[in-house]
Amino acid sequence: GVNGQMEMAAAFTLAGFDAVDVHMQDLLDSKVDLKDFNGLAACGGFSYGDVLGAGGGWSKTILHNNEVKDQFETFFNNPSTFTLGVCNGCQLFIELGLLHTEHKLKPKMDHNDSKKFECIFTSVKIQENNSVMFKSLSGSKLGIWSAHGEGKFNLPYTEDKYNIIGKYGYSSYPANPNGSDYNTAIISNKDGRHIAMMPHLERSTFPWNWPHYPSERNDEISPWIIAFSNAKNWLTNRI
Repeated sequence: GVNGQMEMAAAFTLAGFDAVDVHMQDLLDSKVDLKDFNGLAACGGFSYGDVLGAGGGWSKTILHNNEVKDQFETFFNNPSTFTLGVCNGCQLFIELGLLHTEHKLKPKMDHNDSKKFECIFTSVKIQENNSVMFKSLSGSKLGIWSAHGEGKFNLPYTEDKYNIIGKYGYSSYPANPNGSDYNTAIISNKDGRHIAMMPHLERSTFPWNWPHYPSERNDEISPWIIAFSNAKNWLTNRI
């Protein structure tokens, strides 16, 4: 139900994963079970009739089906799994409430401050973090595509209550295209296994994906691939 799955699968494949395209209908029909996987990526792009905020509808599909809901909860609670939710997938994870189970007040994804769909090539600075994918990229500032209408992280507690992995390179609009609390672009649960982000790292994999790329570098693949490789290394060391 999304249109960003090809780029996502390509990035994971480049990092050595076996990427499998699983539709929600596969889960609803019990043709696929999440227990057979080590990682889960909920992709971005328009879905559910090209409506904005489609992650909300996506989450209801899960929350209103006890068997599928149990699969997601079991997957998130398994210490040997990791997840990545991008754009609609970020909305999905936030709506499911599985990143901050310890919080009474859960984060929400609100409309961009501009009240418009924003598509921009911006930048993200990776903070010091303990996450499966981004730990080794701490201190990096990387260009990245961002495209969403409801990408504002509404975080009800103080900043120290959250594991904020990445912030937009500048806090002001349009570099921060949505007005997120604490300039948040990427967030994870406490132990860094489950990550939600609005900008699209999978659309920024190659230098030719970037409108501007540092001329002094001769990379075949942009540094974003390191995040996927980190997940592969983490997983290899656990199984």
